[in-house]
Amino acid sequence: MTRFSAPIAAQIWDMKYRFKDEAGQPIDTTVEDSWRRIARALASVERDPAHWEERFYGALEDFKYLPAGRITAGAGTGRSVTLFNCFVMGTIPDNMGGIFDMLKEAALTMQQGGGIGYDFSTIRPRGAEVKGVAADASGPLSFMDVWDAMCRTIMSAGSRRGAMMATMRCDHPDIEAFIEAKRDPARLRMFNLSVLVSDAFMEAVKADGPWELTFEGKVFHTLNARDLWNKIMRSTYDYAEPGVIFIDRINAMNNLAYCETISATNPCGEQPLPPYGACLLGSINLARLVTDPFGAGAALDGAALDDLVATAVRMMDNVVDASRFPLPQQAEEATNKRRIGLGVTGLADALLMLGLRYGSPEAAAQTEAWMKRIARASYLASVELAKEKGAFPLFDAEKFLASGNMRQMDKDVRDAIAKHGIRNALLTSVAPTGTISLYAGNVSSGIEPVFAYGYTRKVLQKDGSRTEEEVVDYAVQMWRDKFGDAPLPEYFVNAQTLAPMDHVRMQAAAQKWIDSSISKTINCPEDISFEAFKEVYLEAYETGCKGCTTYRPNDVTGSVLSVSEQTETAPEADEGADVVYLSEPLDRPHSLEGHTYKLKWPGSEHAIYITINDIIIAGHRRPFEVFINSKNMEHYAWTVALTRMISAVFRRGGDVSFVVEELKAVFDPRGGAWMKGKYIPSILAAIGGVIEGHLISIGFIAGEGMGLKTDPQAEVMVVGERPRGPSCPSCGSYQMRMVEGCMTCADCGHSKCG
Repeated sequence: MTRFSAPIAAQIWDMKYRFKDEAGQPIDTTVEDSWRRIARALASVERDPAHWEERFYGALEDFKYLPAGRITAGAGTGRSVTLFNCFVMGTIPDNMGGIFDMLKEAALTMQQGGGIGYDFSTIRPRGAEVKGVAADASGPLSFMDVWDAMCRTIMSAGSRRGAMMATMRCDHPDIEAFIEAKRDPARLRMFNLSVLVSDAFMEAVKADGPWELTFEGKVFHTLNARDLWNKIMRSTYDYAEPGVIFIDRINAMNNLAYCETISATNPCGEQPLPPYGACLLGSINLARLVTDPFGAGAALDGAALDDLVATAVRMMDNVVDASRFPLPQQAEEATNKRRIGLGVTGLADALLMLGLRYGSPEAAAQTEAWMKRIARASYLASVELAKEKGAFPLFDAEKFLASGNMRQMDKDVRDAIAKHGIRNALLTSVAPTGTISLYAGNVSSGIEPVFAYGYTRKVLQKDGSRTEEEVVDYAVQMWRDKFGDAPLPEYFVNAQTLAPMDHVRMQAAAQKWIDSSISKTINCPEDISFEAFKEVYLEAYETGCKGCTTYRPNDVTGSVLSVSEQTETAPEADEGADVVYLSEPLDRPHSLEGHTYKLKWPGSEHAIYITINDIIIAGHRRPFEVFINSKNMEHYAWTVALTRMISAVFRRGGDVSFVVEELKAVFDPRGGAWMKGKYIPSILAAIGGVIEGHLISIGFIAGEGMGLKTDPQAEVMVVGERPRGPSCPSCGSYQMRMVEGCMTCADCGHSKCG
C-alpha cells in the first residue's frame, strides 16, 4: 500500500479526492483504490477495457501522472459531474435578452462546478445609445456586477467555489473603468480580470502614439497609448489586477486559427478558449522521472517520459467521451476539437535534482528541451490515436499544418499528421497544480519555482490543543534523505529570492512548446520600482509569452508567505491567528454561553430568534453553534438547514467570518427592506447582520458595534493584531499566497482556481 510522504498529502486526498458515500463514509479505502477507480472509468470507453485499465493504473501509480482535480475526484463515482475544470462561455450578445440568456448558461455551468470565462467586450459601452427605448446603455461593468452576484448566490447554495475570468479588449471605450473596477474592494470579488492586449496597442505604447477606443466602428475616445498602458500597470502594481493577455499572439499561434477566434480564457489563464470551449487538464510529474537525483548521473528518463505522455494523452482523450457537460454546446465543442491540456508539475524539483538553478539560462534551456520532448511525444501519440479512432472532426490537414504553432514542429511529426491526421487539436498547457502537487508529496507546482523549502503547518485538534506538522518540499526532502543535515547548495533558490526576470525567462522557455498557455505567477519584491515592474511585462511580451501575471505584496493584496532561512518554518502571525484547520469538528461541551437575538422582518407576522453560542479556546472566544427559530412555518425548512450548515462550519474552526459575508450578499428578487435606516437586501442578509454583530461583540471580528453594517467586506480579525493579507476561506489560516495566478493556502491546499 502506498504511504503518503507527508500528512498533508493524505489529508488532501481524504478531503478532496477520496470517493465517499453520501454519509461521508469512505468507499476508496486507499489511494490505490482511487487510482483504480479513475483507471477503470477512463478505460471503459476502450475496445479492450481490461488492457487499458492496467496501463492507465500504471501511469497513475506513484503519482507519476496527475489528472486534474475534477477527474481525480469525479471519475468512476457515478455522480452527475463534469470532469472538465472550467469553460469559456458563449459570445455575449449586445441585447438584454441575450445577455440574460448568457447569465443563465453561466449559472448552470457553475452549478456543476465549472469555472467560467467571459469576454465582456461585446457589450456596448456606458452611455451609448440604446435604439428604440430612448435610453443610454449601462455598460459592460454593470452586467459584470450581475454575474458577480449570480456567482455569490450559486456559492451560497453550497456549490463548489466559483471562479470567473472577465476579459475586455484594450480598445473598448470602457476599458479604463474595467482596469480600475477592483480598486473598490467590495466589487467584482468573484472575478479575475484581464485586459486583451493587441500587437497594435503594444506598438502604439512603444511609439508613444495615440490609441482609439472604439465600438462597432465608432470612435468614442482617443487617448495616449502609453498613458493607458501605465494605467494598467499602476493598477496591477497596486492591486495585482488586471492581468495582461497578449491576444493576437494567442490567435496567431492557435492550431485552430482557421475555424475559431479566441477572446477569453479560463479563470487562471492557461487555457485560451473559443466560445463554449472547455479545459481538460492533467500533469506529468517530472520530479518522479529523475534517475540518480543529486548524483553525478542525474537525468530525466526520456523513454519513461515518452511512454507516460503517450498514456496520459490517451487517458485525457477518453475523458472527452466519459465526461458529462453542463450544456450541449460545450459537449459539441469538446467532441468537435478534442482539445486537451497536458502539462507538468515538479519542474523546479526536477531541475534541482539535476543541479540546475531555477531561472538560470541553463535551467531555461533544459526546460525548453523537456517541453519540446513532451510536445513531440504528445503529437505522435495523438497521431497514433487518429490512426485507431479517427482525427478530430474539424481537422483540415493543410490549414492545421499552416498554423504558427505547427510551423516550428519537427518535420517527421508534421509528415505524420499530414498522412494520418491527429486526434486532438491542441495538446499541451500548464495549469495550476497547487493542490494536486501537495497531494503528490509537495512537489513544486507547475513550472513555478519551489515556493518554500519547508514550513510548519498548525492543526487544531478536537481537545483544543495544537499540533505542528512540517511540510517540506519534495526535492528538499530527497536531499535530506540522501545527505542528512548537509546544507543546501547555492542553486537551491525559491520564490522569495528569485529575480522577476528569471521568472519571465522560465515562462518564455516553456511557452515555446506549449500549445495553449501557462498559468504562472511572477513574484515581485514589495520594493520593486514602478518602472522596473513595467519592464517585467514588456520583457514577457518581447520573449514570446502569451500573458503575464505578477504578484507584489503590499497592504492591499497582503504579504506573500515568508519563510525563515534558518528555521524553514512559516512565521508566527500572532496568538489569535494560529487557529488554522480542525482535523475533526470540535465536540460539544455540556454547556455553552451565548446570546439570543430577536429579528423582526417587515412583512413577516412572526419574529425570528437567533441564538449564538460560543466556545473558549486558548483563551479566545469564538462562535460554536447557531439556532434559528420562528413560529412562521414557511421559514421552517430553510431555518433548520441554515442552523445545521452554519453550526457545522463554526465547529470546523478557523476564520468563519465568511459566513457573514456570504449571507449579507444574498438578495431577494422580491425586494428587501429598510431596517434602522439601512437597506437590507433579504432576510438572509439580515440574519447575517445579526451574526456579524455578535462576532463583533465577542471580539472575533472588528466592527463598528452591534448594528447592521453596510460594508460586506468587514475586516476579519481575531483577538490581537490582524495579520497582513487575506485569510483562507476554507481553513482560516493566514498563509494565503499567490501561486500560478491563484491565491492558494499553504496550510490546507485551498485554491481559488482549484
